[in-house]
Amino acid sequence: MPPLLWDRRPDGLRAPALVCAFKGWNDAADAASTAVSFVGSALNAERFARIDPEEFFDFQNTRPRIRLTEGRTREITWPEVEIYEARVPLAPRDLILIVGSEPSYRWRGFCGLIVDLAEAMGAQLVVTLGALLADVPHTRPVSITGLASDATLVDRLGLNSATYEGPTGITGVLHGACAEAGLPSASLWATVPHYIAATPNPKASLALVRKLEGLVGVSVDAAELEGSASEYERQVNLAVQSDPDVQAFVERLEQAADDDEPNLDPGDVPSGDTIAREFQRFLRQRGGDGD
Repeated sequence: MPPLLWDRRPDGLRAPALVCAFKGWNDAADAASTAVSFVGSALNAERFARIDPEEFFDFQNTRPRIRLTEGRTREITWPEVEIYEARVPLAPRDLILIVGSEPSYRWRGFCGLIVDLAEAMGAQLVVTLGALLADVPHTRPVSITGLASDATLVDRLGLNSATYEGPTGITGVLHGACAEAGLPSASLWATVPHYIAATPNPKASLALVRKLEGLVGVSVDAAELEGSASEYERQVNLAVQSDPDVQAFVERLEQAADDDEPNLDPGDVPSGDTIAREFQRFLRQRGGDGD
């Protein structure tokens, strides 16, 4: 069975841009995958294909899930990568959206599959979204860094050019595969506070959505995400204020950000696990579920 499984083959997409995000290492605080899922929901995107997980996933690491349908039938849901079309008549282009977990195996084959799909669908641009942990305070605007096959895109969008060197995830491999195929591509990355990495970050998702809009020329109604981002910041502020040590640490991050200083000494950083547990406890006490 071929790994790309079609529900149907869409036609008539106008100068589409292919936008993707993958849960896991590339997706701190679920910011990137949430951004792509939100865009799909806002634009009433419809699934037209999926990637069979059999060749690409370690099911002991990314396990299938069982759920009951009608309270009786047990159904297995596999960790598929799903592909959607979003038609945007008032915009200059339509979108192809890909969302799923980062694969475990055969990254080059997986990325080649996406490049082949992009070329078959006539995509003019491939955009990957990612999120990374950083020593940044939650109270400041989310910094978006990026790289693109066309350097003028970085300048036009006012991005901070990415200077990272080191281990990469599937988004980095896909960007390289696009370059080898001569397919224009760009990668957008949001920085999220390391001390609340265990909590989904709608503020970072919103920043990615806004930067993506400027890149692909497609606007979405983000009022719901804006509300979630405001509530997120309010809840985190309350949690920070409840712990003097964390509050002092955030104030040092704010000062460093305002002064554009280098990262804080690692000895100043509280245990990420400890802070995450405290945030989860705080949110549960306020009636949330910690998600």
